[in-house]
Amino acid sequence: MSGQAWIQDPRTTNTMRFHFDPKSWSAHPMYFVDSGRPMPGAPPLLKTRSHMRRNDARQLWLRLKAEGWKQVDPQWGAGVDV
Repeated sequence: MSGQAWIQDPRTTNTMRFHFDPKSWSAHPMYFVDSGRPMPGAPPLLKTRSHMRRNDARQLWLRLKAEGWKQVDPQWGAGVDV
């Protein structure tokens, strides 16, 4: 996992954004994991932000994929049409 990646529950549209923390040490890379839901015609509803080690973020990603979540294009932020 590098840079950023998005994953979404197709049943609920709950979404998670995994993105690299550039201030983390190269020996111990960290990721932010934001969770929220896109809101058509309104700003997204952001619920939580976690800060975790790369391996923990990878394990979370793999668990969500196994539960049926799908990788998606960016859902909020700069350059996204809402």
